[in-house]
Amino acid sequence: MVNGIIQWFEQKAFGVCEWWGKKLGIRTTTVRMYFIYLSFFTFGSPVIIYFIMAFILEHKNYFKPFYAKKRRSVWDIE
Repeated sequence: MVNGIIQWFEQKAFGVCEWWGKKLGIRTTTVRMYFIYLSFFTFGSPVIIYFIMAFILEHKNYFKPFYAKKRRSVWDIE
């Protein structure tokens, strides 16, 4: 029962913890455990941050033009 719930969550989750794990170079399981511990100690406020990050990751193509400007070449003269 519990194993099935974990597998379902792994397939349906937004991938925020996996993304952080890849960016930080640590295991995804470690990130999830820290997230769970932090949620208990702060009474669930990281859940709101998780959903905001999930929204941004799901729609990162729409946000990309705002934060990723085209790099200028050394040879550009202005």
